[in-house]
Amino acid sequence: MNTRPAEQNYIATLDLLRLAAALAVVFFHYFFRGAAAEGYLAQGYPLAAPFALYGYLGVNLFFLISGFVIAWSAENRSWDQFAVARFVRLYPGYLVCMTITFMIVTFAGSSLLSASFSQYAANLSMFAPAFGQPFMDGVYWSIVLELVFYGWVTLALFTGLFQKRKLELLFAWLAISALNEFFLGSSAARLLFITEFGPFFAAGVLVHHIRAHGRSLPALLLFAAAFLISCGTLSVTQRWMLGHYGIAVSSANLVVANVIMHAALIGAVLLRHRVRASALTLALGGLTYPLYLLHQNIGYLAINAAAPLVGKWFAAFGCVALMLFVSWAIWRSCERPAQRFLRIWLGRAVDAGLARFRRVTAGAQPAE
Repeated sequence: MNTRPAEQNYIATLDLLRLAAALAVVFFHYFFRGAAAEGYLAQGYPLAAPFALYGYLGVNLFFLISGFVIAWSAENRSWDQFAVARFVRLYPGYLVCMTITFMIVTFAGSSLLSASFSQYAANLSMFAPAFGQPFMDGVYWSIVLELVFYGWVTLALFTGLFQKRKLELLFAWLAISALNEFFLGSSAARLLFITEFGPFFAAGVLVHHIRAHGRSLPALLLFAAAFLISCGTLSVTQRWMLGHYGIAVSSANLVVANVIMHAALIGAVLLRHRVRASALTLALGGLTYPLYLLHQNIGYLAINAAAPLVGKWFAAFGCVALMLFVSWAIWRSCERPAQRFLRIWLGRAVDAGLARFRRVTAGAQPAE
């Protein structure tokens, strides 16, 4: 493996934006979805629900941010460095949070939420439905889409297309996304090419490209196309929510929210020098991943248990505070040490594996 590139500048505003996206999803689950169709919460929050309804868009914002961060991470990295960095970033926190969720759900013995050892074993792969098991927590579906995105970026780095033909790749991706979402409707293409959320990832990549390489007409046109296509693909979730919950954000408000999300990413990048990176901003960014993974099913159980004792509002906001603290503790005491260990161990393992591969392939060359 090649020498690791110099450490990139740390953008504190992106971590704050990531925290805002995570909290939006938390509020969506606690104040809208929990008491909606599935009835995970015994009591609803009708005063907060019309506002919390918008919170699911935090996932779209996550994908926007991810596009920027992944393009940034891939810059000047080889494919193996990128793959190791992504695995180290995702898996330790996932394993800890998934295990905690399994233990608490099993111990609680709720009739609405259950877990089994076969489900736990399947979830170790991060692709549980491929093994006929549900996700340990419903939010894991978005992690699968992230992994698919990482896989395509790794392939683009391996072939050299990411460095040489990035804009052409993004054009093809956006064309496939528009064709599938507006005409074909293939569920296989939606998973393989992430066509519903691809325009969000692509827009994030383009924001990074414009920041790193300057404005150009092709990049600006592609960004405009990604935004317009994403406005259309937002209707996919809108239709699902109408069918499932009987209510959804209006199309006009979705476009406004999309403008705000794209503007928030651009603003976070442009204003990156206005917020100084600190231990606090690092911690706030670090806890967002455990918070996202942990909050839903455990939160439902905690709120249901606490609401009869302290009231539903105190139970919900108290659960938010508890989840923030626990997520910070996991990030600090489990995730970071595991990441440091894996980064060193995997780096050495990949180095050794590539060295052996080169020796084998060199030995297989025909004599001249």
